Amino acid sequence: MIIENAIEYVKQIFANDCSGHDYHHTMRVYRLTVQIAKQENADMLIVQLAALLHDVDDAKLSPETYATKKNAIDFMESNGVDNKMIEIVCKIIAEVSFVGTDSVVPSTIEGKCVQDADRLDAMGAIGIARTFAYGGSKGRKIYDPEIKPLVNMSKEEYRQNQNSTSINHFYEKLLLLKDMMNTETAKRMAEHRQAVMEAYLEEFMTEWEGEW
Repeated sequence: MIIENAIEYVKQIFANDCSGHDYHHTMRVYRLTVQIAKQENADMLIVQLAALLHDVDDAKLSPETYATKKNAIDFMESNGVDNKMIEIVCKIIAEVSFVGTDSVVPSTIEGKCVQDADRLDAMGAIGIARTFAYGGSKGRKIYDPEIKPLVNMSKEEYRQNQNSTSINHFYEKLLLLKDMMNTETAKRMAEHRQAVMEAYLEEFMTEWEGEW
């Protein structure tokens, strides 16, 4: 019952999101997490809750609750989750995000499954679509050859990098994710998604230059 409640909860929270962090993103991460967790013998309830709640206190989407994880905690408390489980899930949520060179490797297999699933959804055809949706929601340019990608950014630099472009985001984050996967299951899944992005960027640059 708690999983059904969590699904309804995130559906309400992200009902009006157009930044690529909508309800459907959460559900894709949830399904990927379950798929990876089965292969990695992770605790299913922990990964299900963490996957469903991973964005409800995201720094980009809910900065006022990011530090306290208030939305996730309030939901779990109201659904009778014990304090130990709440602590475990909140730790996973805190570790999941990509923040440049300050990104962390989760301390548990459950955290690794959720982080891998979230990163997989930032890759491939869906990842391409989400990149431009997010960029448009933030008023970013699609591409500007004069604005170069920034690499090896710290957490603060990554979050304050407002003058980037959507194409730069591939080089600043998305193309780095394949080699940051934690589980063997996700590493295999990332290979194809990486190839999709690389092919897309090659085509984009060909068309940008008007070559064909």
